[in-house]
Amino acid sequence: MGIRYGTPSAAVDAEPGLTVSPLSGRRGLRAAGEVGLATRVIWERALDEALRGDEDVYELELSALTFVDVAGAGALADAVRRLGPDRRIVLHGPPPALRRSLELLWPGLDGIEVPAS
Repeated sequence: MGIRYGTPSAAVDAEPGLTVSPLSGRRGLRAAGEVGLATRVIWERALDEALRGDEDVYELELSALTFVDVAGAGALADAVRRLGPDRRIVLHGPPPALRRSLELLWPGLDGIEVPAS
């Protein structure tokens, strides 16, 4: 959560944001910002997009994500479980907390790949 600064009496909590855009030249999305309570609907819609196609590989560029809460990680795990056989989601640059959540709460989840960086 960020703070907008003006005069000391005008400091206001800014709403966290999440932007999602298609990747250029390959099937997938780029996500930037935070995945939390205020942005979960956007995140879940983006993950639903991955399930709609029939490509073997769907890529998520996540290097511009600063935060993913446990519920957001759970939505990703659920989307991966709903993929058809022989399909996978590849995560590029996920935040460390997302990696840890997936490893701790959904170990051995088939259908998800995180290339070594």
